[in-house]
Amino acid sequence: MTLTLENVSKVVQGDTHIHPTDLTLEPGTMNVLLGPTSAGKTSLMRLMAGLDQPTTGRVLWQGDDVTGQRVQDRKVAMVYQQFINYPSMSVYDNIASPMRLLGLDADEIDRRVREAADLMQLTPQIDRRPLELSGGQQQRCALARALVKNAGLVLLDEPLANLDYKLREELRAEIPKIFERSGSIFVYATTEPEEALLLGGNCATLWQGRVTQFGPTPTVYRQPADATTARVFSDPPMNFVEIEKRGDAVRFSEGHEVPASTLGRDLADGTYIAGFRPNHLSLEDRETGLSFDTRLVVTEITGSETYVHIDHDKGRWVGLVHGVRHLEPGQPLRVHLEPRHVYLFDAKGHLVQPAPYAEAA
Repeated sequence: MTLTLENVSKVVQGDTHIHPTDLTLEPGTMNVLLGPTSAGKTSLMRLMAGLDQPTTGRVLWQGDDVTGQRVQDRKVAMVYQQFINYPSMSVYDNIASPMRLLGLDADEIDRRVREAADLMQLTPQIDRRPLELSGGQQQRCALARALVKNAGLVLLDEPLANLDYKLREELRAEIPKIFERSGSIFVYATTEPEEALLLGGNCATLWQGRVTQFGPTPTVYRQPADATTARVFSDPPMNFVEIEKRGDAVRFSEGHEVPASTLGRDLADGTYIAGFRPNHLSLEDRETGLSFDTRLVVTEITGSETYVHIDHDKGRWVGLVHGVRHLEPGQPLRVHLEPRHVYLFDAKGHLVQPAPYAEAA
């Protein structure tokens, strides 16, 4: 049940929604589409499902060209963030509806419905209609209907966004296991890097309609192919600063200089871009790292952590530091960074040296 996209693109009234894309998804795998809003995640899913026809290229299912095949004739299940249920039917009948269309035995339908309702914690509401449910319960009903369909391709477009934290964590762990056992191809769209890491499997990062990288999720996170992928796979986005390597020294744009043995030792002389994630900035000096003089713009306290938005030279950085920090906007702030957390990209944004800690992880 392999799904293959060959040079698939989508152009609408001269506006490119999906640039030419080659992608192969294997049976029994979970594949996360990660990117910000309007990156092309839903557009790519609709092409996979057959809801939209590509402008160029082909969609292959088990080697057969299904590009022009109707979505009704494909074994596809899709759940959107904006869930859809049949308002006149009970939860039981909503979940059972795809199996009845397939003509399954009544006992088999009943077994699957009750198993799915139990997993989604909907058993107490099984005789209610959707309008009698909370928003989270309605989303769980739509998810249960996708689960019982046993589709070869299951597309979930930010399906857990309306659920409470505890249930989201439970379903993140359980849903992939269910589809893996079924042999289905599982495609899950999200804007959250943390969610992609929790789901595991494979990850395709998207930016402005392009798939920038595809591979095992930990690999894409630790060794992003370029600065765009690194930006997508970081929340808040990765910080960047220009550096210049000359002989035995590396100079930062503000004039700060460190030995090349500390950073970029094996690189040829030239201009590079250093990137690091917000959680690797620190307000504590460990004496072994890099230090920068910045000015605080604003802080955001999340409870146990604090986001610090700072101006550095000509750019804006974001740091995520432990603890509640009561800092005044406009005050000078000295921040610190260990070289082992720094990625180096060339002037065009291609990765030339992953962070040493990432290679060892």
